Amino acid sequence: MSKIILITGASRGIGAETARLAAERGYSLCLNYRNNRQAAEDLCVSLNGDGHHAIAWQADISVEADVMAMYEAIDREFGRLDGLVNNAGILERQSDVVDMSRERWQRILDINVIGCFLCAREAIKRMSTLNGGQGGSIVNLSSRAADLGAAHEYVDYAASKGAIDAMTTGLAKEVGDQGIRINAVKPGLIYTDIHADSGEAGRVDRLKTGVPMQRGGLPGEVAEAILWLLSDAASYTTGSFIDVSGGR
Repeated sequence: MSKIILITGASRGIGAETARLAAERGYSLCLNYRNNRQAAEDLCVSLNGDGHHAIAWQADISVEADVMAMYEAIDREFGRLDGLVNNAGILERQSDVVDMSRERWQRILDINVIGCFLCAREAIKRMSTLNGGQGGSIVNLSSRAADLGAAHEYVDYAASKGAIDAMTTGLAKEVGDQGIRINAVKPGLIYTDIHADSGEAGRVDRLKTGVPMQRGGLPGEVAEAILWLLSDAASYTTGSFIDVSGGR
């Protein structure tokens, strides 16, 4: 029987590449999206057409009722959950902190931190051996920005990923005896559409000379790290962080 995983923010970028790789390795998937219904459904059609099992589910992960409805759909469709990839996240246009509004910070924290917490909480309820679950794995998407700070660009995003790092460490200690492993991947400069969201689609090319490997990364390279942490090959790994950043 294939393992069941939920990937949030799965309609593009790292989330979509993780879905493709997970399907190739035999996972059944719930692909969450917030706005890009067509991309998520097209991905589902492609995966199912290749003989895999995937469903797409719209949910704003910052809204608790949306998250609850998504997990209820997973319960109905699959009957259990084995893994969660907490990938969904946003950033806003590059700015100094003095020019940022409270509302901007709230939007970032609602999706990047509260949404991650809500999805992790519901996954743990289903996977915990204390509740009759079979255990499982959660992989949170952090960022090297949490360590570097993203000054003059998006300190708010960096701060939200710092919170994810703390949550990863704390949750790993809380649920390690319940059969659940909690880890995080910290991408660096990766070629995804999120840079266009910040107002600079060419950001990776501008900064790649500061990367020891002298290039930006690909979403598939991040997906490989995520899939390793989800897999039984990482069975003794929890509370750990993998930088996928070319050494930056």
